Amino acid sequence: MSTFSELGIRPEILNAITELGFVTPTPVQEKAIPHMLTSAKDVVALAQTGTGKTAAFGIPLMHLIDPAQRNVQALVLAPTRELCVQITRDFESYSKHLPGVKCVPVYGGANIREQMRGIQRGANVVVATPGRLIDLIDRQAIDLSNVKVAVLDEADEMLNMGFQEDLTTILEKTPKDKRTWLFSATMSSEVRRIAKNYMREFDELSVGRSNAAADAIKHMYSVVMMRDRYLALKRFVDAEPDLFAIVFCRTKQDTQELAENLTRDNYNADAIHGDLSQQQRDRVMERYRSKSLQMLIATDVAARGIDVSNVSHVIHFDLPGEVESYTHRSGRTGRAGKTGISLSIIGSKDVHKIRNLERQLKTHFAFTRVPGGAEICERQLLTLIQKIKEVEVDEEGIERFMSAVQLDLAGFDREQLIKRVVSLEFNRFLEQYREARDLNVDLARKDHNPRERVREKTEFAGGSGGAMRSMFINLGSADGFDKGKMLGYLCGITGLTNQHIGRITMKDMYSFVDIEGAHFDEVLGHFKAANYKGRKIRVDEGNGGTSGPPRSSSSSSSDRPNNGYSDKPKKKFHKERY
Repeated sequence: MSTFSELGIRPEILNAITELGFVTPTPVQEKAIPHMLTSAKDVVALAQTGTGKTAAFGIPLMHLIDPAQRNVQALVLAPTRELCVQITRDFESYSKHLPGVKCVPVYGGANIREQMRGIQRGANVVVATPGRLIDLIDRQAIDLSNVKVAVLDEADEMLNMGFQEDLTTILEKTPKDKRTWLFSATMSSEVRRIAKNYMREFDELSVGRSNAAADAIKHMYSVVMMRDRYLALKRFVDAEPDLFAIVFCRTKQDTQELAENLTRDNYNADAIHGDLSQQQRDRVMERYRSKSLQMLIATDVAARGIDVSNVSHVIHFDLPGEVESYTHRSGRTGRAGKTGISLSIIGSKDVHKIRNLERQLKTHFAFTRVPGGAEICERQLLTLIQKIKEVEVDEEGIERFMSAVQLDLAGFDREQLIKRVVSLEFNRFLEQYREARDLNVDLARKDHNPRERVREKTEFAGGSGGAMRSMFINLGSADGFDKGKMLGYLCGITGLTNQHIGRITMKDMYSFVDIEGAHFDEVLGHFKAANYKGRKIRVDEGNGGTSGPPRSSSSSSSDRPNNGYSDKPKKKFHKERY
């Protein structure tokens, strides 16, 4: 393998990337950089996420910029604002010793007038999301007639996100004789169509197998009851004290709810999705990059362009609908020569999806069991002991306190002190997992039928709660409740904690809530005289949310005003804002 100094890179750029610690190019960089420096042809480059594609096109792009010309000479299109910001930062690093090279990021959610001023001040490189660039074109705030190179980064994702018409509009505003570099993790039919319609004769550079999973990533899955996925997630986190993860959900609402539940249970997590303002997204990402957050809960769209080093796990709380999405998700780990784990927590009905992924990605998915209580406690204990062994002691700073400490602890022998130090950090896990039940679904059982299983306690079975029982309550989404608000409302009325409350099934006019069996009658008693906004609250033993309210608690009861809502669940459409 060659070094960067052998790729024909000009000294100013070579010095800059050397200062960044670049020594040996990745395969896509080794193949793409010299080709783009010497060939005038268009290029289609296929390589997995996390293989160094930004440097592969960014370094040769810097060679083509003439700082003396204060116009837009290079255009880079990316699917999300986070990726725009990341590419711009990298470009600024590569051009550190090239005076006059000015790069401006252009994306939605930020002040468009400030972006217009940045372009007017002489930007010669613009990195943009398609939607915001179209806005600038419509305002006649950007001139693309001098573009020498157009780069389509994550082209497959831009097409998956519905940007095909925008790409057509933008590319038609650029010169026909420009060079076009298209970078993608997958070569879908849509990507080939873009290459055919908008590129001249091109060379195809491919690194690795098409649609293949990165070799640095270990793909794993566990199978649980769907209602136990949250408990399983917490167990995997507790079993990996040094975990630094991105957790993927399907919708913005699921993302926010999961982050709120984890935070409430004292896990260090936050959400990023399309409904957050740019300032909120920046704040979350800054916390994650600095590792102030252990888990980033994200949607597919919001996570595009997240390039954070040392992500140990990608966890699929919901499996994506397409293999390309799985490829992009799992590519958040195992980057830049590091290894990582892509873990899917699924129900038994989704096992066939794992088999499909194995076939299409041509890789093996290893089955892993959800850790049990004893295993979690052992890992936590060993991690604590290792931290005690490795801690640096500030001899000078602690010396003045040692006399008082030794006096206070003089009555304890060595073994007693060790037990107390360990217990100080360890008691929570011992109590939480003392009699934790097995969450794993045994797929080998021929009589396995999730619907016929006993409704088990959905939190930890260390208490005396026993099985869960379903409670009907005549409050639902029509009353302004979602799952989080319902949980807070129930805890406030009953005095229980979330550990005693399981699955919540929301309908328009009523809901079903799983309550720990030992507290079920007590909870019903709390609602005997309860009312909500002047209306009496009715509760009863439910049927698990499978076929509507109990007969005795019909939604047509006179204690319920007719708001014109139907009991039939409404379809919800979730569309990310880009």
